[in-house]
Amino acid sequence: MSFSRQAQFKKLADSYDICVIGGGATGAGVALDATLRGYKVIVIERGDFASQTSSKSTKLVHGGVRYLEQAVKNLDWQQFKMVYKALHERKIMLQNAPHLAHPLALLTPCYSWFDRAYYRIGMWLYDKIAGATNLKDSRGLNKKEIQKEVPALNLKKIVGGILYYDGQMNDSRYALSILQEAERLGATVLNYTELSSFTCSHKSLKIKEVLVKDLIGNKEFQFNVRAVVNATGPFTDKIRKLANPNLQERMKVSRGAHIVLEKKFWPGDTALLIPKTDDGRVVFLLPWRGYVLVGTTDDADKLSENPIIFEEEKTYLLEYFNRFALEKASPSDIKAGFVGLRPLLQVQLQTAMQADTKSIVRDHEVEVDRRSKLVSIMGGKWTTYRIMAEDTLDILEAEVLHVPKSPCLTKNHPIMGGEHFDADLFLNSKILTSETRRHLYETYGSLAPRVIEFCQNIPKGTELLLDGLPYLQGEIDYLKKHEMATCWDDVVNRRWGIGLRDEALGRKLEDKKKEAFASIS
Repeated sequence: MSFSRQAQFKKLADSYDICVIGGGATGAGVALDATLRGYKVIVIERGDFASQTSSKSTKLVHGGVRYLEQAVKNLDWQQFKMVYKALHERKIMLQNAPHLAHPLALLTPCYSWFDRAYYRIGMWLYDKIAGATNLKDSRGLNKKEIQKEVPALNLKKIVGGILYYDGQMNDSRYALSILQEAERLGATVLNYTELSSFTCSHKSLKIKEVLVKDLIGNKEFQFNVRAVVNATGPFTDKIRKLANPNLQERMKVSRGAHIVLEKKFWPGDTALLIPKTDDGRVVFLLPWRGYVLVGTTDDADKLSENPIIFEEEKTYLLEYFNRFALEKASPSDIKAGFVGLRPLLQVQLQTAMQADTKSIVRDHEVEVDRRSKLVSIMGGKWTTYRIMAEDTLDILEAEVLHVPKSPCLTKNHPIMGGEHFDADLFLNSKILTSETRRHLYETYGSLAPRVIEFCQNIPKGTELLLDGLPYLQGEIDYLKKHEMATCWDDVVNRRWGIGLRDEALGRKLEDKKKEAFASIS
């Protein structure tokens, strides 16, 4: 088994049943579902896998407490259905990749007895909607219990709180692992490969051929297709217009900005949900892989690649952190900051352009262009990626391939690394250091022993890349040969993710081994 670019190019065929454009959460989900249904699939991604929105989320696997509140206040059945679907998908995500997703306790502080009753009822309803898939029942806490559960919280004016449970995930690796599983089952998967153009049938105008360019090898190649799925998130409209210039734009994007602080500012394992801010947003304070993640904003934005965080966003998030934390942080304490562009589906095309992004439903829609038969999956969020893929394939089979619906098999299908594995035995073993064992399990899951074996066969492969960090020198070669990493950005920001948590540490690692990717092709 080799998940390398060279191996994928050797697999290239003249024709495929389905071409998936986009290697983020949605595209990965479509690829796995389609492959499990027996289709011959190719995935193309113009950057690295999950390099845009899918690696820059708030790292939560959740139903959406805010959406439930809006559903109840506005008697909005669509919002309610979205929460229901997400809550039931939450447990599936945790089950299928236990090394990449886990339950997370979150506290909602209350500053009046009314708020305490209001949020208690809300969280009780949240639990009931989850039903048998609920992770753990929510409960009310008094001030003394809060102090024990969240010692970093400023208790001034607090009368109590509600503790509830959602999930937390390693988003970029989750997407990669879905793609690895699809590839293991037969899919061809390529990063740094850009869509150049479509060729359509002269008679029907349906897409029949896809022309793509390998951005690293600087070569073009083409293949025939029966169907094309556009799963490019915020960039959906670009692909839609390439297939049919007459289509009206459907997407709106909002900025989700985050800052990262050292763990010392928020010790413990319990997160904080701030349900009320001065401008109506929701802000989270989350323990995250040895750091503290603070986010997120929700402002309308223009489409761009790799948006940078603004100083005013850092100031806004830092101010809210300091309102609630006992130990105050300063701008110099910010270890990293990142922004993800969220794809929001415009339901009412004429009025949505003026709409506040916080009020737009982040559910999804599958569109089939009547002329080109391009299938576009639009909107949605990380937690519902699997349902989005299932809906996409169901509609594709009915309206493009014109075949009977085949069963979706992804619900109980572990993704790469999520297979049954005695994690406790591995973590309690005497192999390497406990920190490295923890890193290997939380990164590779059941493949961790295989990674160690690979490193053992390389000179100095099991030596640490940098003292004080758990990363092994041999992992660099492993990531190149088995995870399609082509540059340091792929490793630092996505395969390991340290660059999004600590920019200075990411640069230090890069300086240590910057020649490692000189020969990638």
